[in-house]
Amino acid sequence: MNMTLPFPVDRFLPYMPDVGRCERSLHELNLMWRMIEASAKMNCPNEAETILPTVMATRAGFSQLEQELVAGLAREKTNTVLAEMATKSQYIIEIVVRNLYERTADVGFLATDHELCAFVAGLDGDAGNDVERVRARLRSYRDKYSVYDEIILLAPDGTVLAQIDDASPVARSEDPLIAATLSCDSHVETFRASDLRPGKRQALIYSRRMHHPATGAVVGVLCLCFHFEEEMARIFHTHRDHTERTLMLLLDADGAVIASADPLWIPLGATVPVNRKGSPTLMKHAGRDYLVRTAVSPGYQGYPGPDGWQGQVMVPVDVAFGSLDSDVLAGLAPEWAEGLLSHARSFCPPLHEIVGAAEMVRRVVWNGQVMSSGQEGDSARLQSVLEQISETGARSNALFADSIDELFETVLAAGLRDAEFASHLMVDLLDRNLYERANDCRWWALSPELRRLLAGEQPDRGARIANVLAYIHGLYTVYSSLVVYDVDGKVVASSGPCSATAIDADALAAVLALRTEQDYHVTPFAPSPLYDGRPTYVYHAAIRSPGPDQAVIGGIGIVFDAATEFDAMLRGALGGRANLHACFIERSGTIIASTDPARPVGATFEIAPHLAAMENGRSGSCLLTHDEHYALLGCTVSHGYREFKVSDGYPADVLAVVVQSFGAVRAGGAAGTARPRMLSAPAGGGHGAEYATFFVGTSLFAMDAAGVYEARTASKLTPVSMGGGAACIGILELDGAGKDDTDHVWVYDLGFFLSGRSTEIDGRSQVVVVRHGARTVGLLVSELHGVAKFGDDDLIALPLVSQDGRSLVTRIIKAYGGEVLIQLIDIASLFGLLEYGEVSC
Repeated sequence: MNMTLPFPVDRFLPYMPDVGRCERSLHELNLMWRMIEASAKMNCPNEAETILPTVMATRAGFSQLEQELVAGLAREKTNTVLAEMATKSQYIIEIVVRNLYERTADVGFLATDHELCAFVAGLDGDAGNDVERVRARLRSYRDKYSVYDEIILLAPDGTVLAQIDDASPVARSEDPLIAATLSCDSHVETFRASDLRPGKRQALIYSRRMHHPATGAVVGVLCLCFHFEEEMARIFHTHRDHTERTLMLLLDADGAVIASADPLWIPLGATVPVNRKGSPTLMKHAGRDYLVRTAVSPGYQGYPGPDGWQGQVMVPVDVAFGSLDSDVLAGLAPEWAEGLLSHARSFCPPLHEIVGAAEMVRRVVWNGQVMSSGQEGDSARLQSVLEQISETGARSNALFADSIDELFETVLAAGLRDAEFASHLMVDLLDRNLYERANDCRWWALSPELRRLLAGEQPDRGARIANVLAYIHGLYTVYSSLVVYDVDGKVVASSGPCSATAIDADALAAVLALRTEQDYHVTPFAPSPLYDGRPTYVYHAAIRSPGPDQAVIGGIGIVFDAATEFDAMLRGALGGRANLHACFIERSGTIIASTDPARPVGATFEIAPHLAAMENGRSGSCLLTHDEHYALLGCTVSHGYREFKVSDGYPADVLAVVVQSFGAVRAGGAAGTARPRMLSAPAGGGHGAEYATFFVGTSLFAMDAAGVYEARTASKLTPVSMGGGAACIGILELDGAGKDDTDHVWVYDLGFFLSGRSTEIDGRSQVVVVRHGARTVGLLVSELHGVAKFGDDDLIALPLVSQDGRSLVTRIIKAYGGEVLIQLIDIASLFGLLEYGEVSC
């Protein structure tokens, strides 16, 4: 997201009704706080002197919030949508480029096929029989590499020598790609209309010149025609938006549409605006405003992809922010949700700002109640102001609570969707990659040269086979090594250094049992001597004798470079985003690849049984505690690609798992007990003393309100230690203190006094300033609660309490008829501890 440009709030607000409602409510509350301030200044300036600075600060804060909070909410919603779009647009182009990289290797190897080169060179005798034999060979290739819809062999003058698509016969071509290919020592990539593919709007063709087997002279051209329309339809269908709000496109360098998920919406050939930088701006197309996200590929294995191609996602702004049914928060334990919310600054700054605003208002109301305690008869006008503060504070809290829940729900739901989509892409990349490996081993096993050399007894056959394997390996770099072995399993040759002298007995038995050229065998993901003892997949196919009996005389094993390739898949899909890890696992939980150092390959990933048992192709997500951190998890079960793992008899389910961590679990959440969430004062009797209540951890405490001066945010605390012991945690400046008042106070951790454990400071933490006689101190508490009256009948003395004044809690308050118990802290005992106890003041 490009944050250097100002965010155009006014352009987006009309499409965000929830943010608009929040803006209007904030404006109304801002006016209410202004009225309270004005009323206090006019009607009771002397009586309200102590509370006016707080009211003024609140009013000023609301003025700032009215602008910043609305802009933050709108920006966060826009960022969330653009982030999802960025992920999808990047995945579109990444899948395409990775797929086409394989095509560049295919054409390079097939163009050197001895049988095909001999045919093009005219070395065989019976032309009619030769054509049918060559067409059968090309169809055999097509049966394995089903991404092609046509394969053509051409003479240098453009005459078609053989093709496999009977529905589109071509006798001769005038396409310039023929001349370009003949003059090039590498492959040529062509995407446009071509007379080689009549009737098609555009064709994606990979061509390579072919050489005479004996002289090396250029004798013709091989063209592999990629089934572009079918492949793009598969990509769009697999990663489609079920809400039908987004449109996925593939663009050329000029921004023209070359593939559309919905041609009736945006047709092929249309030129659309692009947004590679991810700017939060609206772009117009065909009279409609869109959010747009465009991505280019960084390339794969040195292949950059077709020049200028871009993945793009477009969303009409009028439906971009529509409400999606979600009940994520409803399924969370309150204490867990609170703990996660305390980390909002790291994953959603606007949410953190709303939480902070809610705490500020709650503190204002709490301070107002504290300051008014015992003043019933002093000033009716002051009481009126304080009542207005309480009422407006309650309305503010309600607004913030709704805003917090709505934005929290939006952020979590979007995160879960994004994790699912990322895992879907990862497992799609895996299936597509391994599909190619199954194709490679079967086709290379049919190599006439390998079959002839393995069947022979030449003294140099090992070296000659190794040369063939080395050439193949140079084209296909996703392998660690390629090996050919005989019928006894003895390794005859490899494409590079290989410490193994034979393949294992189980793999050999499986290869010898393969019945047709379409069959293959994959070893389980386990340590292999062919991969230096590291775990990987090895793909095997049977090599058969050149004679008519087609007897199995050995096999080829291609060793997938799992460590490198799987890691690249996972990290590429994560895009370098912080606090994200991913892994591939088997249904048993065994890890086969991981970006998390704490979970290496071979370890077990503990995943919920209902996710591990999902059907193929299904995705799921959840919020969970992961390594003592709040986290979300998305996963998808592999679903195969084309015939691979679908109809070829190879069942090997893999789950892609994505985990995003938000922050360490808070102590309160870990305890499993939620704080009583009562924003109004606890109900006591109509008569009696007033008590200020607050939380320390998850426990509710109270103090005589007469001894409480005010509460201030713990963020103003300055950590200082002057030998005051572990409980003394810093100093707090008292803004607006009078001439005779202390301008700063030492702050002590009340939780440490009560339990011996330090209190964690977060966004809700407050410092309660307490006075006793001539002394003033600050006490760190976890959260403010309320102020209410309780009579003597509501107080219960604790038995077995020490009478030496060293017990902080000597009585319990019964609130709500005893449903809630509040521990009453004795202020005199507290100061006695500070003065004479273990902690000095």
